[in-house]
Amino acid sequence: MTNTNTSYEKAVILKPPLKWAGGKRWLVPHLLPVWQRNNNRRLVEPFCGGLAVTLGLMPDQALLNDFNQHLVNFFNQVKSGLIIDFPMENDKELYYQYRDKFNKLLKEGKQHSAEAAGLFYYLNRTGFNGLCRFNQKGFFNVPFGRYKKITYRREFSPYAEPFRNWSFQSQDFEEIRVEQGDFIYADPPYDVDFTQYSEKTFNWEDQERLGRWLADHKGPVVLSNQATERVVELYKSLNFKLHYLDGPRRISCTGERTPAKEVLAVKGIDEN
Repeated sequence: MTNTNTSYEKAVILKPPLKWAGGKRWLVPHLLPVWQRNNNRRLVEPFCGGLAVTLGLMPDQALLNDFNQHLVNFFNQVKSGLIIDFPMENDKELYYQYRDKFNKLLKEGKQHSAEAAGLFYYLNRTGFNGLCRFNQKGFFNVPFGRYKKITYRREFSPYAEPFRNWSFQSQDFEEIRVEQGDFIYADPPYDVDFTQYSEKTFNWEDQERLGRWLADHKGPVVLSNQATERVVELYKSLNFKLHYLDGPRRISCTGERTPAKEVLAVKGIDEN
């Protein structure tokens, strides 16, 4: 990565393969100047989501984690050369047929298969608002979407090169084997009521636990979250430097879009 413009062009050209609520693609230009001074490091994302930031920064080495195991399985299958060979159409009847099939695979313990990854991709592209939501039993329950036209991808060869040196895993962030020199970018679920993007929830105790874990890291850290009063106070108390941004309109669990004030909490970075 030699300059901001080149990196951002890559981010625009290679879009995330999935729709992902709360994606931070809009944040890439704000992160690039900081990343440029640290791009010899490994990028670690405890909450990688749809990969908007990772694809924007294009690190040579990355450790990408998310507690949504179905998302991580999709990325690992893409890395292994995923090809989707079943019919994909923007059709309500087909959508619910495939949703049932996906949930049947989960029930059978086949959630880490290529078939599950292909179905997850189809459900993500076709379901309502690109949401990823599971019920208390761990089954995908997003309803059919309202798109007039959908372009589906059957093979993912454009992602082969960047994925080559990126590792994907699904576990609690405290279990990540972080090295002292790693650059951590953390984008946890927003501090709002709806946080169930996987079978697990992410509550305020988890937000506090994350803050302490990030504060203990010896290398550079950038966190982004909605600038709620308690998030701001948490990172102030942990001696992070705070920056505020006007984020785009976010997607809620009901599909309602409301503006969100964003905070960047920074530690261990020379910003001069």
